[in-house]
Amino acid sequence: MLKAKNLIAAALAAVASGGSAIAQELETIGIPSQDGLGFQPAVTELMRDVVWYDDILHIVSAIIVLFVTALLFYVIFRFGEKKNPTPARFTHNAALEVAWTGIPVLILIVFAIISVPLLYKQLNVPESDVVIQATGNQWYWSYNYPDEEIEFDALMLAKDELVDHGFKDNEWLLATDQSMVVPVNAVVHMLVTGADVIHAWTIPAFGVKMDAIPGRMNEFWFKAEQEGIYFGQCSELCGKDHTYMPITVKVVSDADYAAWVEKTKLAQNGGATQVAAVAE
Repeated sequence: MLKAKNLIAAALAAVASGGSAIAQELETIGIPSQDGLGFQPAVTELMRDVVWYDDILHIVSAIIVLFVTALLFYVIFRFGEKKNPTPARFTHNAALEVAWTGIPVLILIVFAIISVPLLYKQLNVPESDVVIQATGNQWYWSYNYPDEEIEFDALMLAKDELVDHGFKDNEWLLATDQSMVVPVNAVVHMLVTGADVIHAWTIPAFGVKMDAIPGRMNEFWFKAEQEGIYFGQCSELCGKDHTYMPITVKVVSDADYAAWVEKTKLAQNGGATQVAAVAE
C-alpha cells in the first residue's frame, strides 16, 4: 500500500514540476496592466478583428461628436439673440428631418453589416486540433480533454503558493494551480457549460468570451499565435467568491504540449494502473 502511494505521489510530482518549469520559461503576455487604457495584446485573429472593429467605432463616434459639437456652437453664435433678434417662426424642415434620421440609420446598418460576419466567424468552429470542455463550478473551473482522456480542476493559488508554481506576486488572484495547456498555432475547440449557476469563460487576449450555462453546451474556438501565459476571470456574477475564479491558459510549443499530455496521463491514468498492479 505504501509503495502504491509513493507511485502516485511521484507521478503527481512529475506533473507539478513540469508545469512549474513551463511557467518559468513562458512569458506572461495576457495580464491586466496598471493604469492600462487599451486592450491586452492581441494574439489571435479573432482578437485582432475585435480591435479593428473597436477602432472603427471610435473613429466614427469621434467624427460624429466633433460634428455635433461644431454644429452646436455654430447655432449658438449664428442664431443667438444678439445676431438674430427676430427668430424665424417655422417648425419643420422635411429634408433636414429625413437627413438626421436616415444618416444615423445608414451608419448603424453599415456597422451591422460589418459586425455580423465577425460574430459568425467567432461561433463557426473550423476543423479543430484540440477539443477542451470547460465546466464552471462555484468557484473554480474543471477541464476535460476528451481526446487525451485528461481531466482536472483549476483552483486559484494562494499568495504563498505562487512561487512554487512558477508565478509572480503580481499574478495573485489570476494564477491557478492547474493551467489549461494548449499548443501554439492550433485550433482549439472550446465547449463550455456550467455545473451549478451561470458562469462565463473569457481570455481577453484571445478575444473570446462565452457564458457557461447549466444544462447547455456552448461552443467557440481560438487559435493562439504566440507562446506565453494568459489570464482571464469568470465574467458572470456567480456568487460570493466570483472574484476568486480565475482562468490560466498556457500556450506552449508542440513538443511541450506533447510532454505535458504524457505527464498528465501518467499521473491520472498511469498512476492508477501502477496502483492496481501493486495491489494484485
